[in-house]
Amino acid sequence: MKGSTRLARYPGAAGFAAILAFLACLVVPGQAKACACGCGVFEVGSGLMRPVQVGGFASFEYDYMNQNQNWSGKSKAPAEDNDDKQIRTNFYNANFQYMFNQKWGVLANVPVWNRYFQTEDDGELNAYHYTSLGDIRLTGVYSPFSDNMCTGITFGLKLPTGDYTYPGPDRDNQIGTGSTNSLLGGYHQGSVTADNSWAWFAQVLWDNALTWRNGYRPGDEVDLAAGLYFNAGQLSSKVSIAPVLTVLFSQRWRDSGEEADPDNTGFTRVLIAPGVQFSLSDLQVYAQVGFPVFQDMNGNQLVTKEYYKFSVGYSF
Repeated sequence: MKGSTRLARYPGAAGFAAILAFLACLVVPGQAKACACGCGVFEVGSGLMRPVQVGGFASFEYDYMNQNQNWSGKSKAPAEDNDDKQIRTNFYNANFQYMFNQKWGVLANVPVWNRYFQTEDDGELNAYHYTSLGDIRLTGVYSPFSDNMCTGITFGLKLPTGDYTYPGPDRDNQIGTGSTNSLLGGYHQGSVTADNSWAWFAQVLWDNALTWRNGYRPGDEVDLAAGLYFNAGQLSSKVSIAPVLTVLFSQRWRDSGEEADPDNTGFTRVLIAPGVQFSLSDLQVYAQVGFPVFQDMNGNQLVTKEYYKFSVGYSF
């Protein structure tokens, strides 16, 4: 994609640090054909994606993004400057993690994307609607720095399992990149108040393409997330609630290769994302809405006014 673009058992004060570890790790004028998927925003920040205890955790996540606004540099640009008009994507993710002990664990993410893509070619408006398995991510978790897993390192690979050959869309609009990517990140959390009613978390992830496929290499991307978590208390005798506010920063470099469009790929972006987690024993539900507050796009790229995230998970 041109400028490509994922809570835990409510513990009270005793287990609050573990929940924060879980939250922190989740996670040119002229005609052009260009878009900015920005999918890396789903890979960091809050969500049901990281360990809070030894054992297993399975979750399902649904994300939604509708890119229908052309953007150039730091401002909105005329729609006629970009042949691409809309990219609407439903992201479905099945996630499984297992912590063998308090230091080592593994995480698998299996995505399926459903995408509607509308573009103009020689004055004719064409639309494509396609669904495919996405690029599977396999990640290791190493957390030797504390007993409550509040600081750790993540490392792994994004595999070229997604389809990148669907007829019609350019390479940057395909569901798969065709490349094998290394994934390297880290996370940390800390208390803001002595009673742990407020705490903060941070995460960083570097996504680096190790291989090219058929003349296309996606640009490297660095995604950072930082936020506050508020222990709001019980809604009922069984259900607890915890609001979360996350700020996300993404730096995407230009794509390269003869099938790429480097003039219209790569961006810098900042988003703010309020969310809320509900917990019921071993079942956790999380919802989030994100809004761009700063965007600097190379060339002309399609952006979204907001994105949505919803996830539900079960620990065992």
